[in-house]
Amino acid sequence: MHLISLGCARNEVDSEELAGRLAAGGFSLVDGPDEAAAIVVNTCGFIDAAKKDSIDTLLAAAERKADGVQAVVAVGCLAERYGAELARELPEADAVLGFDDYPEIAERLRWIMDGGRPEAHEPRDRRNLLPVAPVARPARAAEVIVPGHGWIPRFRLARGASAPLKIASGCDRRCAFCAIPSFRGSYLSRPVAEVVAEARWLVENGVREAVLVSENSSAYGKDIASSLEALLAELAKVDGLDWIRVSYLQPAEVRPSLLAAMLELQPVVPYFDLPFQHASAAVLRRMRRFGDPDTFLDLLDRIRAGRPEAGVRSNVIVGFPGETEDDVSTLLDFLAAAQLDAVGVFGYSDEEGTEGARLPDKVPDELIADRVDRVATVVDEVSATRAEDRIGTSVQVLLEAPGAEGCWTGRAAHQGPETDGATTVEGSSVQLAPGSLVWSRVTATDGVDLVGEVEVR
Repeated sequence: MHLISLGCARNEVDSEELAGRLAAGGFSLVDGPDEAAAIVVNTCGFIDAAKKDSIDTLLAAAERKADGVQAVVAVGCLAERYGAELARELPEADAVLGFDDYPEIAERLRWIMDGGRPEAHEPRDRRNLLPVAPVARPARAAEVIVPGHGWIPRFRLARGASAPLKIASGCDRRCAFCAIPSFRGSYLSRPVAEVVAEARWLVENGVREAVLVSENSSAYGKDIASSLEALLAELAKVDGLDWIRVSYLQPAEVRPSLLAAMLELQPVVPYFDLPFQHASAAVLRRMRRFGDPDTFLDLLDRIRAGRPEAGVRSNVIVGFPGETEDDVSTLLDFLAAAQLDAVGVFGYSDEEGTEGARLPDKVPDELIADRVDRVATVVDEVSATRAEDRIGTSVQVLLEAPGAEGCWTGRAAHQGPETDGATTVEGSSVQLAPGSLVWSRVTATDGVDLVGEVEVR
């Protein structure tokens, strides 16, 4: 059996849970589709590009039936979100399974390989499965299938020294552009002890960096009388866990105690993933979010006052309904002043079932594309300058793979996996290996990428 994981790091955790269940159910997992009797595709259903990638992957997998593949199965967010509709539109897939099928995934896959064809589920708003009051949810959590909760040993699909660690699922926010809460459900934190136990398991399996993932990490603990800073303090006690990286913090929820924990706890890397989404207060209000340039810049000042070397990444959405040229100018001015290390720039598109899809004053697609290009150009320039400012400084680097002529590639503490650039460490007499943490003096840059030499300490 071959499992293909698409989309975000949260989906990667779900894929490894599915792989663990399949392995426990007697399946042998293979790295590629050539030797697979079945292919399971963990899809992404976030935006149009991700949906297309998921469908294209399923179609490509279905073509392998001519080579002996017995079954192609869709799971994940796209399958959960569209269910029977996806099954009707994509008959090439032998089954479309939702989250409720995950506990019996091995039995279901074996039945499908034998010719069984399950009826795809009709999607439902998963926000309605748990009580409205967050504190009432843990007592009911056992009644709902939530991927990544009630941890079972994962089957690691990646072999690197970094791994995502899910701390919560779902979201209680109602951002006007986002459909995720409808198919991921209400916010539900994993118990602290469960997260810590999984962190120890990851370390035992060669992991040195845990990337904490959820739809909104800053809300962790609101339903279980805990907090993200309390969780970080417990994770910091895990022997062998050298880096703890936190992803997806709501800027409006970065309270002083959380900021202090992230700046002061030794294993927590100085890295802040803050999806501002825009800087115009008017646009943010229409997005059902909060903030303005002054508020955001004040947060950045407080971060850099504590750790000047801190890395900050963000995402922005351009072309939201009603966005004006003045709004774009506000965003551009903010990005120039903020000096962020990495920014993802996305053009707005309507998502089914969201408030944004119903709003008037749509921005024409051609104008959105133009604005994306303008913002991306500024982002590239600012991020490259931010990287150049690190020349002459020392950065700690997690090595990931050998490169050419004795070099190694890896990531500095301010660089998140896959999205924020890389660091090349040039040759040294010091013995290096994947997963090593080394200090490197930055000597050059290439865009957001760094080049450095090993420092012996």
